[in-house]
Amino acid sequence: MRNDVRPAADGGGLLENRARVLLILSESVLGRARVLAGKATVKLKLPVSLQITLRALIEQGLKQENHPALLANIEAHAYAIRRSRTLGRRRRRPGDDEPQSRTARESRRLNGWSKGATR
Repeated sequence: MRNDVRPAADGGGLLENRARVLLILSESVLGRARVLAGKATVKLKLPVSLQITLRALIEQGLKQENHPALLANIEAHAYAIRRSRTLGRRRRRPGDDEPQSRTARESRRLNGWSKGATR
C-alpha cells in the first residue's frame, strides 16, 4: 500500500486510513472536473490530476454539509436513483430470461457480510 501526503490544510502527514471507491459520473460532470484540473494545472504551474481534483471537490463539499444547495443536490440524486430502480423492477417480470435481482440483505448474506461486520 502506498502512502500519500495529506493536503496542507488538513495538517499534513501521511494518510493511514485509505479506501478505494468506484465512482460513476456522467460525462458532463467528468468533463467539468477535467476542465477544473486543467485550470488548476495552469494556475498552480503544477500537474493536477483528475483524482486530485475530485478529492478536493469532495473535501470542500463535505465542509458544507449543511448547505441547502448541497442537500438539494443530494436529494435530487437520491430520488433519481430510487425512480430508476423502481422502473427497473417494474420492467422485470417473473419468468423472464434475466435472473431476478437479489435484495441487499440477500447479497450481503451470500457474500459473507452481516450487519455491522467489516472486512
